[in-house]
Amino acid sequence: MSSPLAPPTPGPRSARRLLSPGLLFALPFLVLFAVFMLWPLGQGLWMSLTDTSLSAHSPDFIGLDNFSEAVRDAEMWRALGHTLWFTALSTVPLVAVALGMALLVHTGLPGQWVWRLAFFAPYLLPVGVVGLLWIWLYQPDLGLYNHLLDGLGLGQVAWLSDPSVAMSAIALTTLWWTVGFNFLLYLAALQSVPDHLYEAAAIDGAGAWRRLWSITLPQLSRITAVITVLQILASLKVFDQVYLLTKGGPDNSTRPVVEYVYDVGFTGYRLGYASAISYIFFALVVLASATQYAALRRREK
Repeated sequence: MSSPLAPPTPGPRSARRLLSPGLLFALPFLVLFAVFMLWPLGQGLWMSLTDTSLSAHSPDFIGLDNFSEAVRDAEMWRALGHTLWFTALSTVPLVAVALGMALLVHTGLPGQWVWRLAFFAPYLLPVGVVGLLWIWLYQPDLGLYNHLLDGLGLGQVAWLSDPSVAMSAIALTTLWWTVGFNFLLYLAALQSVPDHLYEAAAIDGAGAWRRLWSITLPQLSRITAVITVLQILASLKVFDQVYLLTKGGPDNSTRPVVEYVYDVGFTGYRLGYASAISYIFFALVVLASATQYAALRRREK
């Protein structure tokens, strides 16, 4: 028996009346989501099961042949290895350097707005501008970096044409270009740390390093985990800066898997096979995301 003070339970007609405004407000998003997300996903999945090609007009259904070919494709696995190597090279610096930058600004450097603008401004640049700028910096004879190395009496480095250096050069470019976003997240998190924790630690005689290790870093653990996950996912999808700086060279030593999909689909005209590779990569990214999410949930418990 319901309490006389309890609000009346809405009937089916009332529930529909309450639901309809919400559906009307959500309808534009749902339509756009279906047109630009669900339909392309379904179309791409169908293409991966056919021999669709830019040079043919009537694709045939071939089942899982594209997927079985991709599993045996050594170039695909090589490109995937390059992607994982870039992710390992870029993720740690992009987290650590962003944290250091945020700590420097948060400690009260004079002219904070200048530092914030300088740290975040590169993130606002288009990738084409970033690519042209860093190509000039990496020039063998006229570039700034080799000029500095010459001044120090060191030999010049073939930044973008040496297979052993090119990927590190791309990671350095990515660090300069995108670290501002992580810096902004860390700075916002630092401003939310309660001041009374630092005051209590100062009363107990804790120095700056002790406060950093015992208060600041533990308070930032959640945002550090979020930034790490976001950075790993962003690095796995790398394409633009690699294509502009090296086009996957030299000798395909920096070609990531997304560029391999581009080459197969738009240079080799094999859209069906490129779609199959895309879905294999998508499955690996989803698996990595699920693993990281499960690890975060385990840490919170």
